[in-house]
Amino acid sequence: MAVALTGPVVRSETTTVPVKKPKALLRSIARNKVLLLMCLPAIVFFIVFSYGPLPGVWIAFTSFNYRDGIFGSEFVGMRNFEFLIQSGQLWQLTRNTLLYNLAFIVLGNILQIALAIMLNEIRSKYFKKISQAVMFLPYFISVVLVGVIAFNLLNFDTGAVNALIEQTGGDPIKIYSTAGLWPIIIILFQLWQSTGYGSIVYFAAIMSIDNSLFEAAAIDGASAWQRIRYIILPSLKPTFIILLLFSLGGIMHGNFGLFWNLVGNNAALFSTTDIIETSVYRMILSQNNFTSSTAVGLYQSLFGFALVMLANWIVRRINKDYALF
Repeated sequence: MAVALTGPVVRSETTTVPVKKPKALLRSIARNKVLLLMCLPAIVFFIVFSYGPLPGVWIAFTSFNYRDGIFGSEFVGMRNFEFLIQSGQLWQLTRNTLLYNLAFIVLGNILQIALAIMLNEIRSKYFKKISQAVMFLPYFISVVLVGVIAFNLLNFDTGAVNALIEQTGGDPIKIYSTAGLWPIIIILFQLWQSTGYGSIVYFAAIMSIDNSLFEAAAIDGASAWQRIRYIILPSLKPTFIILLLFSLGGIMHGNFGLFWNLVGNNAALFSTTDIIETSVYRMILSQNNFTSSTAVGLYQSLFGFALVMLANWIVRRINKDYALF
C-alpha cells in the first residue's frame, strides 16, 4: 500500500558565509604606490588651491564683514550679482575677456600650426634647432620685463615708436591715453610671447605622421603645398580640436600678468583692456570689496564651465572620437 505524504515539505537552504578578502582599494593603493606618490604633488595642489577655497564661494551671496566671518555674515541672495549686472560692469568685463581670449585662441592656433609646418619644411637640422631656440625664448621672458619693453617702445616722451613717427614727419601719439589701440597691442604681445612655445605640440604631431604617406606623395609628384594640404593639415585636426577644447576651458580666465604689466591701473584704457582678473584684483586691492569680487569670480567659473560643456557636446555630436568625454 502506498502512503501519501500530505504534510509540508521542508527545504533546507545552503547559507553562504562570506569570505573576508582584503579591501580592493587598499590592494590597488599598494599595487600602484609609486604612481600615486608621483601624482601626490598634483593632488595636494588641487586640494589646497582648488577644493580648499570652495567654501569661500558663499561670500558672493552675503554682505561679508570680518567680524561675523564667511558663514556668519548676512545672507543677501543674488544682490551682489544684480549690482554688477545693473552697473554694466559685468557685461564689459565679459565682453573684453571673451574677445581677447577668442583672438588669442584663433590667431594663436593658426600661427602655431603655420610655424610648426614651416619648421618641418626646414631641411637643415642645425638651422632648425637654432630657429626653435629663438622662437621659444619669448615664452620664458617675465611679463614684468615685457611690460618694461612695451613702455620703452610706446611711451609718449621717449618711446621708440613715437621717435620713429617724429623722424618721418608725423605727430607723436599718446598711446597710453588711446584705448582703441590697445586691443591690437595686447594681442601682438601675447602672440609674440606664446606662439613659439605653443607650436611644440603641433610640431610633435607632425613628427608622428607616418613617413610612408610622404614617400607615397613624393612618388605621385605631390608638391610641398599638396603635402601640407592633404597630409599634414588633416593629421593635425584631432590635435587642434583637443587643444581648442582645453583652451575653451580657460576662455573666461585672462592673462592677468600680461594685462596688468602692460596697462596697469590706467583708467583711461579700462573700456578696452579691463578683464575679469584685473577688475577683481582692483576690487580687493583698492576697495577691499570681497563680495563683488567673489561674485565675479563665481560667474567667471560657471560661465567657463558651461562653455566647455557646450563645446564638448557639439564636438561629440560631430565626431565623438574627438570629444574629451
